[in-house]
Amino acid sequence: MKDALLYEGKAKQVFQAKGKPGQLVLSYKNDATAFNGEKKANFEGKGRLNNEISARIFTSLQSRGVESHFIERLNETEQLVHETEIIPLEVVVRNLATGSITKRLGFREKTLFEPPLVELFYKNDDLGDPLINDDHAKLLSDITDLELNQVKEKALIVNDRLSSLFASIGIKLVDFKLEFGRKADGTIVLSDEISPDTCRLWDLETEQKLDKDVFRQGTGNLIEVYEEILRRLEGLSW
Repeated sequence: MKDALLYEGKAKQVFQAKGKPGQLVLSYKNDATAFNGEKKANFEGKGRLNNEISARIFTSLQSRGVESHFIERLNETEQLVHETEIIPLEVVVRNLATGSITKRLGFREKTLFEPPLVELFYKNDDLGDPLINDDHAKLLSDITDLELNQVKEKALIVNDRLSSLFASIGIKLVDFKLEFGRKADGTIVLSDEISPDTCRLWDLETEQKLDKDVFRQGTGNLIEVYEEILRRLEGLSW
């Protein structure tokens, strides 16, 4: 199903799909990283969990009108996606203050952002993925004003759909990171993955952390937490 390896990142390998022009195979790895790669570990089964979770979330979003690169889950660790030209921006949507923004700007922990706060980061490992503004984004990529507005609007729509989805399984969506890419016809669609690697998720009742923060902070078992997310998603009718 897959052909040449095109790219290997921290959490995934990207292959050309065999016999399918314009399509790629994403292979999820068991590696976990934090603090821009300063903390690393390998967890048996993590790739399977993120693939399963991301596939279910993309499927749910597509049923709610959010177009993405996702086509189908192929097996336990791989999914088929449309090839996109990734825009080198990370779009972060924050519903509550936690993590870096409390240190960077002094917001009190759990400050509610109404409306949700959208931030842009330049996707560049060598620079540590720095926070940027709209003018920086246009200088550092070929994104236009119109596309930048589209990306922000799409991110807020995703936030609305995801918040509803997670609330239905007893989870609060605190914040999350998105990436977008252009399809061959220029359409901008959601790309990369949506998983506990890229979202902060808290249990609605206990505020137990159900995401990669348990690895970042050394406060829990990453595999058990990701299995809990998948278990709750499996309880939904699709």
